[in-house]
Amino acid sequence: MKEEDILKAIEAALLAGAEIRKVYEDPDADFQVERKVDNSPLTIADRRANEVITRVLQQMPYPILSEEGKQLPYAERSAWKELWVVDPLDGTKEFIKRNGEFTVNIAFVREGVPVMGVIYVPVKRDLYVAAEGIGAFKLADITQTGSCSWQELTERAVRLPVEEERDTFVVVASRSHCTPETEAYIERMRQEHGQVELRSSGSSLKICLVAEGKADVYPRFAPTMEWDTAAGHAIVRAAGGEIWQAEKPEPLQYNKENLLNPWFIVMKK
Repeated sequence: MKEEDILKAIEAALLAGAEIRKVYEDPDADFQVERKVDNSPLTIADRRANEVITRVLQQMPYPILSEEGKQLPYAERSAWKELWVVDPLDGTKEFIKRNGEFTVNIAFVREGVPVMGVIYVPVKRDLYVAAEGIGAFKLADITQTGSCSWQELTERAVRLPVEEERDTFVVVASRSHCTPETEAYIERMRQEHGQVELRSSGSSLKICLVAEGKADVYPRFAPTMEWDTAAGHAIVRAAGGEIWQAEKPEPLQYNKENLLNPWFIVMKK
């Protein structure tokens, strides 16, 4: 993928993060929470972030599949060999709770495979970015890129994964979606690895923990959509890991007719 396209995706994520912070940090803000058809929440921050991202990404010649955008029929989408997959505010429940564990997710998908991903954490101002054949990186305390080139950004960044010495096998799990299948998987990990440490997090940050090397595995036996995982999938792939379908030895695929993901397991390098 062209470096200028990666920089545009980063720009879109940072601008969306700024819009989200305006709402989040305003003590008098009305989040204007609505309920979508699936009963998941939608706020004014979701809508504003989507508008900013769409405006930036439309400068490039690729269609956009966004959680908050118009959902086109598969008969049209099936012709898309390259596309953006976007979640303008992943972790809206965490946003409403004001715990800071929400992200902006932007991925570029080619032939069903996420080959570039950007995840921005507006509260912490952390940026994860990765591209196939280039690697995965994390930048701390970033709000804008200015006139920085891709090379200058990566020189400031930490390359992922970061190897760390630890005695425990770390499983990361969702704060909001712990299921009996997840509990059974964790027990199986205890039998295989002995001491197991559990870490909880919201949104796509769970995938980032595996990509960073801070966790060994993230099992997800609960519903997710393609835009929840695409950016994180690109990042963990570039860091040497993978997101495997739980019930067959194949990675997650994107721009499917049904945009619902199967259950999956994120595994580190």
